[in-house]
Amino acid sequence: MTQNADTSQYTKGAFGSNLAAHFHLKESEQVSTAWPVNNLFAITRLQSDAGLPDRTTPVPREAALLISVSILPVPLRTYELWIDGKAVDVGKAIGAPYIPSFHTQFFDLQSDPCCWTGTGFDYVHYHVPRAGLDEIAKDHGIKPVGSYRFAQGEHDIVLAQLTQYVLPLIGSRDWTNSLALDQFSLIFGAHVLKTYAGVPPLGVTKRGGLAPWQGRRATEMVRENLDGGVRLSDLARECGLSVSHFTRAFRKSFGVSPYRWLLERRIDYAKALLLTSDLPIANIALQSGFSDQSTFTRAFGRIVGDSPSRWKRSVSSRA
Repeated sequence: MTQNADTSQYTKGAFGSNLAAHFHLKESEQVSTAWPVNNLFAITRLQSDAGLPDRTTPVPREAALLISVSILPVPLRTYELWIDGKAVDVGKAIGAPYIPSFHTQFFDLQSDPCCWTGTGFDYVHYHVPRAGLDEIAKDHGIKPVGSYRFAQGEHDIVLAQLTQYVLPLIGSRDWTNSLALDQFSLIFGAHVLKTYAGVPPLGVTKRGGLAPWQGRRATEMVRENLDGGVRLSDLARECGLSVSHFTRAFRKSFGVSPYRWLLERRIDYAKALLLTSDLPIANIALQSGFSDQSTFTRAFGRIVGDSPSRWKRSVSSRA
């Protein structure tokens, strides 16, 4: 299991190795971020070629949701589900003999969910603290949500797309405790509130951008932490704002999200190193805050539209 040291204090909850143990598995992949400070938003991928030898063991009740997206179809002839000790007819709920790939199952971790599957599976599980959702709602003037809609095998196209996006990043050092995962968790949380709690869309706001001093301080902190060590909560606290308010105000002021702004500054620094040094690309990647050369090359291509080496040759030939 991959877990950043900053989140190692969180040892309880249905995520990572804890969740794997409930599924009788020894291995898992995880990325996680504090959400809010005393809770953990975590994404765990669990895979098995053989299915489960027995039903999952009881998951301790907690004030959190577990939202599961199956990467592979799940045949219902070898799948059983219990909620609060009562069997659930999943086939009746979805009207099909299997749960299609990238469909969603939504559980309240206070309702003792338990399952068994006799065939191989590949699931991405989102551990979503209610406290984090309540914080997002509060920032939009909405009271904490009391109950969420129970869903089985739902075709939630937004969660399917988010899962496809995050799938190759689970277990990545670049994502655990990062601005990117912070931003992802806010998008995810807003969608959950809208789709499963009936909260009105949260995107509309009359608030403006950051004050000049807030913009200077935020960008200063990001520049000082090109390795991604700064968190959205750190930036928001420094500006005296909630995380979601800060994120919207930053985008209004700079036209991009905080994470995108960080990536652009990393690429600017990498460009300077490419033009003024003979360092190997791998070294430039590390000095620019990326975990490895391939991650750097992909980010460089997305932002610049070319590979680092071709960009360097092109600029040098015009000098």
